[in-house]
Amino acid sequence: MELVVTEEQRELRDALRRFFADRSPSAEVRRLMETAEGHDPKMWAQMAEQLGLQGLAIPEEHGGAGFGVRELAVVFEEMGRAVVCAPFLATITAAAALQAGDGGHDLLPGIADGSTIATLAVAEDAGSWDVDAVEARVEGGVLSGTKSFVLDGCLAGLLLVAARDGDEVGLYAVDAGAEGVTRTAVPTLDQTRKLARIEFAGTPARKVGGADAIRHALDVAAVVLAAEQLGGAQRTLDMTVEYAKVRHQFGRPIGSFQAIKHRCADMFVLVESARSAVLNASAAADEAPEELPHAAALAKAYCSDAFFHTAGEAIQLHGGIGFTWEHDAHLYFKRAQGSRQLFGSPDAHRERLAALAGITGAA
Repeated sequence: MELVVTEEQRELRDALRRFFADRSPSAEVRRLMETAEGHDPKMWAQMAEQLGLQGLAIPEEHGGAGFGVRELAVVFEEMGRAVVCAPFLATITAAAALQAGDGGHDLLPGIADGSTIATLAVAEDAGSWDVDAVEARVEGGVLSGTKSFVLDGCLAGLLLVAARDGDEVGLYAVDAGAEGVTRTAVPTLDQTRKLARIEFAGTPARKVGGADAIRHALDVAAVVLAAEQLGGAQRTLDMTVEYAKVRHQFGRPIGSFQAIKHRCADMFVLVESARSAVLNASAAADEAPEELPHAAALAKAYCSDAFFHTAGEAIQLHGGIGFTWEHDAHLYFKRAQGSRQLFGSPDAHRERLAALAGITGAA
């Protein structure tokens, strides 16, 4: 695998940075996070029609551009820098599940053109993202059970639900407006990302894949979320270094003090190590699928901790202003905390990595 950023990916990054700077400044993020929908439909349409982001990694025969997870990682890194409010992570995760499945490819064109917002529902009230822990059931094409922590679950029109038919776990497509679907928004620490609890009671469901499709989608989700965390970590480092240059104490910039230099240097090491983990995991997703479970677990665990640490340091090193709600550091800190738990905590991914490596006693 070549762990390099291509010229095309740099051009994509630059275009996205300009786009999100214009359409998702912090004032707009604060406005959207107070709304029930949590996103701007006009920006969503622009993302699909002008930039082709929703279909970026969907094959051309299904209406997409045919790129891979490496390009998606570029997109998510820039979205993380801007704390973008959009159902993009939910929809991309759902698309990955459909692509890995064998019965729902007809649903991909709607995702690619932006007309369908989709989400993957795996975790239940216990909070586990382990496919083997799924308890929701399907009998005769009818779904019953509950899903928790569903990304954009109140907004999505297409629900892809992990459920058990007998002893076998499968992936089932459900129309969000179908009979027996009850969706409830749940309060979140990170208000920029909406979660829901969804109950299914005698709901028609169509099987579109098996357990392997769900596991693959969760691995892809871990990789792109790690890329988003990288973008957030880089932004918190950048804002902290800039502040250290302009904030003066005792007649000199605080960045000239050795203690501040050391802490910024530690942040830099975390960010660059996170970048390496994301490059490795996204390359594995495209070029070495047998390595993806290991690389995804490593990237999600490391980037979760790196972002959480840099976001916390940003608040600390901004001093009194950093502790006020009006400062953008709080947007990143809360995103870091929420993302840390999504699709599995760092500890859960480390345990999974140990198990994959065959370490005795690993969960």
